[in-house]
Amino acid sequence: MLKLDAIDLKILAALQADARIANVDLARKVHLSPSPCLARVRALEEAGLVARYVTLLDPKKLGLTVSVLVQVTLERQVEKALDGFERAVLERPEVMECYLMTGDADYLLRVVVPDVPAFERFILDFLSKVPGVGNIKSSFALKQVKYQTALPIPSPRAVAGSATASPRSRWPRRSRPS
Repeated sequence: MLKLDAIDLKILAALQADARIANVDLARKVHLSPSPCLARVRALEEAGLVARYVTLLDPKKLGLTVSVLVQVTLERQVEKALDGFERAVLERPEVMECYLMTGDADYLLRVVVPDVPAFERFILDFLSKVPGVGNIKSSFALKQVKYQTALPIPSPRAVAGSATASPRSRWPRRSRPS
């Protein structure tokens, strides 16, 4: 099984900070030569640790200034209702995140829209019409205090016992910086 070492964790942290970093620059940053560095990146991708590369856009510069957290309670928590709600939500581009929850609400959504009338249309024309929706509670975000897409990278010691689905032998040994 693949065990992450300190270099792997540095690679992951660097890729989270800048997914467009050139391999030569990444290799220099993690003290590898380019070829072993690229091999490690490919192995991390194959192991599923790097799920995809994305570009983060500024919502305000796109006119998406309203962010709303929406709690949704279904009339019944049966598999058919849960599946139907999830399929409907997956089709909506303004739903940025959707979580199945414990507690008072069944789902928590983060919705981003240009203005309050757009959110009203989202509720009236879509969300309230999804079969099985029983209750909707919305909270408008006044200010975004923190927004982060990068996961906290654990220390090498913390991941020493964890493994993923790729054999370690596929990874090249660390080369010395020149």
